[in-house]
Amino acid sequence: KWSDGAHTIRQMAEAAKNRGYKYIAITDHSQSLKLTGGLTEERLREQIELIHKINQELKDFTILSGSEVDIKSDGSLDFSDEILSKLDVVIAAIHSGFKQESKIITGRIVKAMQNKWVNIIAHPTGRLIGYREPYQVDMNKMINTAAETGTILEINTCPERLDLNDVYCRMAKEEGVQLAIETDAHSIDGLEF
Repeated sequence: KWSDGAHTIRQMAEAAKNRGYKYIAITDHSQSLKLTGGLTEERLREQIELIHKINQELKDFTILSGSEVDIKSDGSLDFSDEILSKLDVVIAAIHSGFKQESKIITGRIVKAMQNKWVNIIAHPTGRLIGYREPYQVDMNKMINTAAETGTILEINTCPERLDLNDVYCRMAKEEGVQLAIETDAHSIDGLEF
């Protein structure tokens, strides 16, 4: 419920635990996404503290603190390195400027992957099936950079995304890039994905 979700952190953790998971990552949107209620650094600090508190109460389960940080139009990130260093997982994603030319989009993602705090690139092609075509990103360059920096690429299992597709997953695997399979759940029901 901190940005655009439907349930509390505790509710999401309990639902994940009931599914047999050992952990869940809470990665609300960063401050640039005002439409989704993106968190300011101050609110993110409050969330980190709450997650630490809930973790002390849970048995055999861990909540990871994180953020889905916006990659801005110049490739910089929406949060400072200082706050990113306090997170268990940092997911970087493009949420604007989808029509930029390939060189610019690719440069933004490459710059984000070069940040030592970024662990994962979310929905790497930005597609929304039936709503938005993928942005023009140089997948070879993205995958090569991910291999060089150790950045993980997301397989987003939300039915509207299914991003990365099978071809790019194979390319990533062949280059030794790790993939994170995640639900992008904004609610307990989303864990079904």
